[in-house]
Amino acid sequence: MPTRQLKPVTPGQRHRIAPVFDDVTTDKPLKSLTKGKKQSGGRNNRGRKTSRHRGGGHKRKHRIIDFKRNKFDIPAKVQTIEYDPNRSARIALLAYADGEKRYIIAPNRLSVGDTVISGEAVAPDVGNAMPMKNMPSGTTIHNIELQPGKGAQLCRSAGTAAQLVAKQEKYVTVKLPSGETRMILGTCIATVGATSNPDHFNTTKGKAGRNRWLGRRPQTRGVAMNPVDHPMGGGEGKASGGHPRSPWGQASKGKKTRNRKKLSSKFIVKRRKTKKAK
Repeated sequence: MPTRQLKPVTPGQRHRIAPVFDDVTTDKPLKSLTKGKKQSGGRNNRGRKTSRHRGGGHKRKHRIIDFKRNKFDIPAKVQTIEYDPNRSARIALLAYADGEKRYIIAPNRLSVGDTVISGEAVAPDVGNAMPMKNMPSGTTIHNIELQPGKGAQLCRSAGTAAQLVAKQEKYVTVKLPSGETRMILGTCIATVGATSNPDHFNTTKGKAGRNRWLGRRPQTRGVAMNPVDHPMGGGEGKASGGHPRSPWGQASKGKKTRNRKKLSSKFIVKRRKTKKAK
């Protein structure tokens, strides 16, 4: 799916690289699978701001996505490929043979009219979902569960995919997009293929207003603040600010923040690749 360079008729379009929506087949979601979405503006139940740089943004509707894929052995035909404002990947509307309809994260190269199915022993074709223990080694997968029956948690954003590296008795070894290799229970369900909209990362917003449409408010650099507001603030002239830190003093480049006693550490075979702090 390519991107397009716009003519610089306005300053905001000069540097913008826009997405192309050739794969989207309809602009209206299925009403029965949508519901209202309340924006918090970064505030908690007491009305206090607990997440900075949130607020505003365009009004959205929430699409109910089937992350569990637990409708086994019933074929479904792809009716539409749709844009979802709440995620970077496209979504696909499935019409099952028994009449039910569900949204799923659309895999790359899935098109209208294709048939997908979930089950214990289905063919490893794009869009099909099954337990990872039944997949051949080397399969490209997305929408990966971490706990059986909980629903997909990994590889859900645009253009992401993991690879099934090996299978043991109880666990399978999966290489994730971050470079991390970890063991996951073989009974967890995953979907074959990579997620759609792989050119999402090649787009450029072009202007600050586009971030406001997405509900993201401006950020102020720490070095531009006063010492009372930020550890990197203050100083005569344009001071560099010293060691990069968060407003609360946490080192922001290179410091490991993962709990050493975290239970899931024993399932990680190889850590993700990290950039060394300068």
